[in-house]
Amino acid sequence: MTSTSVKNNLLPPGLVSNLQEVLLSRKGGGGDGDQSKEPDEATEFSSSSSPAEAAGADDDSSKPIVLITNGDGIDAPGLTSLVEALVSQGLYNVHVCAPQSDKSVSGHSVTLRETVAVSSADIKGATGYEVSGTPADCVSLALSGALFSWSRPLLVISGINRGSSCGHHMFYSGVVAGAREAVISGVPSLSISLNWKKDESQEIHFKDAVAVCLPLINAAIRDIEKGIFPKNCSLNIEIPTLPLSNKGFKLTKQSIWRSTPTWQAVAANRYPAGHFMSNQQSLGIQLAQLGRDASAAGAARRLATQKKNVEIESTGAAGKTAPERVKKFFRLEFLDKEQDDVDEDLDFRALENGFVSVTPLSLSPNIEFEIHSAASDWISSALQREQ
Repeated sequence: MTSTSVKNNLLPPGLVSNLQEVLLSRKGGGGDGDQSKEPDEATEFSSSSSPAEAAGADDDSSKPIVLITNGDGIDAPGLTSLVEALVSQGLYNVHVCAPQSDKSVSGHSVTLRETVAVSSADIKGATGYEVSGTPADCVSLALSGALFSWSRPLLVISGINRGSSCGHHMFYSGVVAGAREAVISGVPSLSISLNWKKDESQEIHFKDAVAVCLPLINAAIRDIEKGIFPKNCSLNIEIPTLPLSNKGFKLTKQSIWRSTPTWQAVAANRYPAGHFMSNQQSLGIQLAQLGRDASAAGAARRLATQKKNVEIESTGAAGKTAPERVKKFFRLEFLDKEQDDVDEDLDFRALENGFVSVTPLSLSPNIEFEIHSAASDWISSALQREQ
């Protein structure tokens, strides 16, 4: 099955199946004139099968299904390194459904009342799709059964993110939202982030981060199959800046740490020098901004048209000009600040001290203690077995 047939197919899986059944039934009981055309028609539907059918065509059903998403976008090195490592093991059916551009601070937002575009992605050893939506969109779509031939993977992994997601950053984080969306649907999940520092980190550190967390991933998949992985929770894994120099895994609690949000006024031309590009920003960020601007411009034109129609229909409104409105532009940046909290069991503190922070996250604060205890027991036993 080629990726082209997946991309160009526009028929829902159910409709393709129904049409195939009709063609086969006609072949058995139709007239001679119809029979001469039916084999070609049936072949056509089969060769342009639905994305769900194509995605599962080459899968080994005996292997566990692992779904990968992220917040940085499908071409980000963190996701690439993680997928390569999982594929190379040959133990899992690896599927990828990730944003086509950077959505790392999209939080748990989803796309409503707009069409989400999905394109097949060329990922060696894995079935992949890039989505014009958020990480939460990607996981929700993947688990819906509309895209893949399955609707429930064994595990969802979101990451590896460029930059930590400790403390209150979890509420902004797209990578954590991807994992949280899986838990909402009843699927165990992990979110993984690398504590990226501008003047210290290198892309090779993503491969090192994978090497550090791969034993925990393998243990999670094995114990999910056995039914002994902690229920109703997601594990947020934070990896130190220099992954191979870590001091070991440490079970932590979510802190209230956050960077200081700072809003800066931007010149009226919207894109002053140095605003659009920096060495650390990907092309995806730029294209995403252009897309948002285009959408906003389109919405503004539609709104202006609606207002114009209303004014023409209103008595005495024609010919009046709208008062000039003041428009300003701002850009949000987060600045790191020193933290006074010295609790060694908090996520950001353990990360700063060189540990791999593992924080259990639940959907309900009422079961937080039980989740934390269950995760503590599991991590201790899992790491002992891996050693």
